[in-house]
Amino acid sequence: MEGTDLTLSRVIGAPPVMPWREFANWIRMENEHDTVRGWIRNGYLPSKKIGKYVLVNVALLTKQLMEEEWE
Repeated sequence: MEGTDLTLSRVIGAPPVMPWREFANWIRMENEHDTVRGWIRNGYLPSKKIGKYVLVNVALLTKQLMEEEWE
């Protein structure tokens, strides 16, 4: 994404889980909440529903991305 300031220090300082809307804002998709919700619904983002809240597992997502090979 253009203009994204997602530095290593921001990733390291991230909480292990966060509410999905907060996550969308954190990755600078505050105008695309429906897209992020779709990623969760389709299983692209690791998440867990607790009561009425849907949390994104940022720790697991980070681990998955670090293990993935990038071209």
